[in-house]
Amino acid sequence: MKLSKIMHLMSILIGIVGALALFGAWAAQENGTFLGLSQGHLFNDAIVLELIAIAASICTLVRIELEKANPGSSPLL
Repeated sequence: MKLSKIMHLMSILIGIVGALALFGAWAAQENGTFLGLSQGHLFNDAIVLELIAIAASICTLVRIELEKANPGSSPLL
């Protein structure tokens, strides 16, 4: 399996987890908790996870270009 496909899958999964954290923050309401985490904590988690998902998506694009330029080899692991 190519590394670009793995990165693409990871970006999708991390994006979904970030969206779930956002929905959890909305469900927690103010001064409440959701699964033991406060609303502020869940909002911060959602922000960080979505930023990681965006970075992984950009990494996927770069990885695809590297795989096109060097077919059959792994230029950067």
